[in-house]
Amino acid sequence: MSGARKSSGRSSADEAATRKRGRSLAALGYIQPQTYEELRAVLSSGTVHFPKRLRQVAIFLWQHPSDVALGTIAQVAAQAGVQPSTLVRFAQIFGYAGFSDFQGLFKEHVKGSWPEGRGEQRSEAEPIAQLHFLHGMVGASQASLGRIESGFDVENFEKMVALLAAADLIYVIGSKRAFPVTAYLSLTLSQQGVRNVLVDNVGSTALDQVGCIGGRDAVLAVSFSPYNSITPDLVAVAHERKARIVTITDSTFSPLTRLSDSWLEVVESDFAGFRSLAASLAVGMALVHGVVARRGK
Repeated sequence: MSGARKSSGRSSADEAATRKRGRSLAALGYIQPQTYEELRAVLSSGTVHFPKRLRQVAIFLWQHPSDVALGTIAQVAAQAGVQPSTLVRFAQIFGYAGFSDFQGLFKEHVKGSWPEGRGEQRSEAEPIAQLHFLHGMVGASQASLGRIESGFDVENFEKMVALLAAADLIYVIGSKRAFPVTAYLSLTLSQQGVRNVLVDNVGSTALDQVGCIGGRDAVLAVSFSPYNSITPDLVAVAHERKARIVTITDSTFSPLTRLSDSWLEVVESDFAGFRSLAASLAVGMALVHGVVARRGK
């Protein structure tokens, strides 16, 4: 009798967990995603509101599908900076029993088309120790550039060029890791005779630097996760003043996407904790070239 009661208890608990997962999925208004593309559509819909840790998982899954496909649950959790149980909770929200089933979406997505493979080619001879890091960073840069080649949003790119080319003055905004990108883009715009302001926040004057922005101006913003810089605050000011805003960022979860007239997703790979900037610079330079060409017509 005791065993029967325990079995019945476990059965009831399983049923309750299943109902809970079903309610979570139903609350999103979506059926269980069957492909990685369907999952991305749900995540980018704006209807999903995750607590902090689950949002952290969503950003990692969005940016690193290959790592999710090939890693163990412990490895993926460590890379995402969460506990393995958090990955299980995330999978259950979308109607999956556990992480391994959910991981199948990512395995199917990367099968036969893993762009990082370009950067992982190695000769049989091991690189000397002093060059190991260099080889790693070159591989990360190649992987980042490979993503751009395989899925570039031409329509949004052309819209961004048009908005920037039509502006009286372009404000170039980015901080922390994004600042090297914006500094170089501002320099190149100036060299090509395009009036712009690099918002560098020297002396904590960033808000003053955008103080004169108006509706005839545009913002070129660059921002990467974890999105904890001053950039979203500055872009919000520009948005309130009706300036046109274009953004280079790394996921739909960026706070800049809802403020932008147009944005491009650029995901950079990393090696040993250091992220590449190769793809961001490539896309940024293409924007500068497009603006100069359109203004020259």
